Amino acid sequence: MSRTMNRTQLLAAELFNYSYANYRGHLGVNERFDHLMPQTVMTLEKAEREDWPLKKLARKLEIEPEHAEDLRRGLQDARSVVDAENPAEAFRNGVAQSIRLAMELELESAEDVEKLVRQICYRAADLAYLLKVEGSSLSRYSRHLRRNPDTEYHDGYFDEEE
Repeated sequence: MSRTMNRTQLLAAELFNYSYANYRGHLGVNERFDHLMPQTVMTLEKAEREDWPLKKLARKLEIEPEHAEDLRRGLQDARSVVDAENPAEAFRNGVAQSIRLAMELELESAEDVEKLVRQICYRAADLAYLLKVEGSSLSRYSRHLRRNPDTEYHDGYFDEEE
């Protein structure tokens, strides 16, 4: 399928922890991916715009309030990736989220490290998807990937745009 995902579908992929390629592969063949997950995203966004109380959101989503609150927080994380300035920032934000979660869960074993590596690899695959959709190369965003948010230091590596 060569169809590009829209913002709501990208948010759904993030919110429900699917890689973009996996999510896209289910479009057109699975009601959950075509309608149910995007509808959840649209409901969450409407609830935020209209400042719904948590109980109303939970009732509309037909879930427990605790889970509704988790989805609200998850939407914020999803937006930091999907609405990022560019694919490199989306990747950085996604990797940071994966690392923070791994830290919260307290990495304790080689298996835990492998799970984190796998999540970062999924983020790399999502970056590849975004670059393909945009029709650009990774080197275009080299500077963004290397940036240090605390300084304006530029390390002099090649950037296609420089």
